[in-house]
Amino acid sequence: MVASAAFASVVPWFLRRALDGIRAGAPLRYIWMLGAAMIGVSLIGGVGRFWMRELLNGVSRWIEYDLRNDLFKSLEGADPAYYGRMRTGDLMARLTNDLSAVRMAVGPAIMYLTNTIAGGAFALAFMISISPRLTLIAAVPMALLPMIGILMGPRIHARFEAVQSQFSDLTTLAQENLAGVRIVRAFRQESAEMDRFEALNEGYLERNMRLAHLYGTMQPGFSIIAGLGMVAVLGVGGVLVVRTTISIGSFVAFGMYLGMLTWPLIALGWVINLFQRGAASTTRLLDILDSRSSLAVPEHPRTLPPAVAGRTLEFRNVGFYYPAESDADPRWVLRNISFTAPAGATLGVVGATASGKSALMDLVPRLYDPQEGEILLDGVPIRELDLAALRREIGYVPQESFLFSDTIGSNLVYGTTDDAAGPWAADIAQLAETIKEFPGGYDTVLGERGINLSGGQKQRAALARALARRPSVVLLDDALSAVDTHTEAEILRSLREALAGRTALIASHRVSAIRDATWIIVLDEGRIVEQGRHADLIVAGGRYWSLLSRQQLEESIESDDGDGMDGAERADAVNA
Repeated sequence: MVASAAFASVVPWFLRRALDGIRAGAPLRYIWMLGAAMIGVSLIGGVGRFWMRELLNGVSRWIEYDLRNDLFKSLEGADPAYYGRMRTGDLMARLTNDLSAVRMAVGPAIMYLTNTIAGGAFALAFMISISPRLTLIAAVPMALLPMIGILMGPRIHARFEAVQSQFSDLTTLAQENLAGVRIVRAFRQESAEMDRFEALNEGYLERNMRLAHLYGTMQPGFSIIAGLGMVAVLGVGGVLVVRTTISIGSFVAFGMYLGMLTWPLIALGWVINLFQRGAASTTRLLDILDSRSSLAVPEHPRTLPPAVAGRTLEFRNVGFYYPAESDADPRWVLRNISFTAPAGATLGVVGATASGKSALMDLVPRLYDPQEGEILLDGVPIRELDLAALRREIGYVPQESFLFSDTIGSNLVYGTTDDAAGPWAADIAQLAETIKEFPGGYDTVLGERGINLSGGQKQRAALARALARRPSVVLLDDALSAVDTHTEAEILRSLREALAGRTALIASHRVSAIRDATWIIVLDEGRIVEQGRHADLIVAGGRYWSLLSRQQLEESIESDDGDGMDGAERADAVNA
């Protein structure tokens, strides 16, 4: 870039020599040589400028590429607590608009800034050599340009931050409406959502216009100040030419050098704008890059012995509350939880809504860490295990089934390289016959989040995906809540064989899903209130019996078989 500026600054010097040579009656051959020299240095300068743009713009693209990878890596490593306070639309805005603003700052902005410095320095040097007096006259108004840029920079920064913040809100609203399009239509809220979007979009336009107004004021202001310098040079320089203090060639060259100095200074306003935008966006991207998982990483992780028939899972006095809660007065989700699930056993976890079942499940793969107690796998505290190694042992089916926009076959073998595991797991999850009815079978492409599947089909697909990995520990968090009782019974029957030799934790609000478990614990407001086998808990007549009786009564009322009994008679029959 410096070399390109140097070659470009030689052109007016050759033109000066040519004009003065013509006036002095120099040979035509000499004039042609100067013309050829001007063409030569212009070509060399042009090649330099091309290389400059190719290099710097290319480097900015590589920086954008690396930064995008680092941002995605940071998001992949973030824990649920981070996503609990961040909105998806906001993150998408940062990965698009903010990343683009940073690329412009590290590419074109640096290129034009360097061009301003180098080109301005060469032009100023030649101007001083021609006439220090003219240079001083031209420099007085132009000295205001950097000062204006410095004063307006913070205002540009603040207004661009406001623009990006509003864009995040706009993106979040659009993302939520696209993801929840069925809900919006079901509640007939299209008009209301369009009004909300229009209001946010109007705010986004208003903030952009305030930024454009500021930038639009700065750019013409720079041009006016630069024009004042040019007018002063024309007036004073013309007098000097008339008085033969400087030659016509020197005057023309000086004007060209002044133009070379003026344009970079005018472009300085645009450069300041780009840097301020980049600085505002960098702050938003650093929030992602600097985020650290709250999960402790062991310096020297321990290893587990080979699994023979599942893993022994043990909770010792575990207490947990979500990190967003205040440490001064936390709302405990789990408290004093202690139990042992022997290797190969099936542990049932049952309780009413908000009793802590999902929180207990989330602690096993270390989505969160408990604030009290510890969890052990084969006698090894899971905090001392490598996180990736721990999660390789686990097949997890969360309450909300998530499927990728890919073929159903690819979804089933997600996380495993065994393509044959997909059909095997689909058969266990009672999904194989359904897949055969799809137009493309296992190659059928699912919509976003599996939108073209029913709730029960999505749950069965998620269950099959977890089993396809053939994990040593299986976690089912209310994984069959969306299937009918008949399909649930068929799946549970197939699961008994699939879970043989694996440790399983099945959490459900349905007693029917865990009645055949090796051991059952009953949660109520985050504490274990009962535990034992199904038959023993029924005899005890406690909380478990109460849950079972209520569910049987509900099922009896819902499946009206025309026997003529009213609600009270049915209740008596269930209790009997």
